[in-house]
Amino acid sequence: MLLRKVADRVGPTAALGAALPQGIGPGWRDRGMALVQLVCAIALGAANVLEAEQLQYHWRALFPRPVSDSTLWRTLEAIDGPVLARVERVRAAIRRVVWTLLALRPGGFPWIAVGGRELTGWYVLDLDATLVTCTSKKERAAGTFKGGFGHHPLGAWVANTRECVAMLLRPGNATSNDVADHRTVLTAALRQLPLPLWSKVLVRIDGAAFSHALLEHLQSLTTSRRRVRWVTGWAINTTDEAAIALLPEKVWATALRQDGTVHEITGPDGDKISYQAAELTGVRDLTGWPAGMRLIVRRVKPSRRDLKKLTDFEKHTDSAAQLPGVMTPCRYGLQSASQMQAGRARPSPESTARDRSPN
Repeated sequence: MLLRKVADRVGPTAALGAALPQGIGPGWRDRGMALVQLVCAIALGAANVLEAEQLQYHWRALFPRPVSDSTLWRTLEAIDGPVLARVERVRAAIRRVVWTLLALRPGGFPWIAVGGRELTGWYVLDLDATLVTCTSKKERAAGTFKGGFGHHPLGAWVANTRECVAMLLRPGNATSNDVADHRTVLTAALRQLPLPLWSKVLVRIDGAAFSHALLEHLQSLTTSRRRVRWVTGWAINTTDEAAIALLPEKVWATALRQDGTVHEITGPDGDKISYQAAELTGVRDLTGWPAGMRLIVRRVKPSRRDLKKLTDFEKHTDSAAQLPGVMTPCRYGLQSASQMQAGRARPSPESTARDRSPN
């Protein structure tokens, strides 16, 4: 009920009705209302259009005028390229209204905290791909890299408000590190953000961003009125391991979780094992990579399930390492790794990057 009232009160119901094709006749149903009711039915658990119709009849207090499955299908089929562009503009306009209301509330706009420190003024955008399993042959469904069957969409979420702002539907055999797909989703996501002048954006991507082309594209997103910084995964190779081996023990610091608490796990013997982090910038040669990029390495005593995946270096040092690439200069409000190691704010796996796995 709350979701439906918010849609009617904030404006997407009327705005979508203006963006979608109009019709005439006594039996014509407003397409904006039909789309909103479909979204509410999906939120209630509908897995297909027929279930969406049935749920509307079941919850008559929420849906006074249920929309038939045939009308829902006609609504979806009418959304072609030009209509979809209008719908995207409507979403962006409504988001600007909602974000303005969020900023005016007593708590203000929801800024995220990293290492226990609030990043005021930073809009955090997360990109990630996910697997959607299909139990039957669906359009563009294919085998996945994990041996399943379904789709492999790539989406973008705003960490501040926990909302999905862009989604690229892809077949199940789509690669995780496709540069063109990431650029498409990034462009669509940035169009949806009602950013103020002189805004600051932090983009977080997992190991799928480990490529010169994508990192250079992230670097190019900074303009005179928008500063873009990024944190990505990094595929460790023998060169990285040789650089890690040069780090003295005194530079390693205890890693923190995103809420500022010490990041530790329980070992097989019941003892607490803490993650550790260190700055690798200046030790690892980054010639050819974006200027100003930093590397922060974290390590932890490997668990039993990780033993089969350890490299010779990790077996020798008895520690599993992960290495995110970071573009967050301290002059823009995010402290450098040297400051983190000094104890003012130490990096954590959540505050630096996703891990290096594809998902």
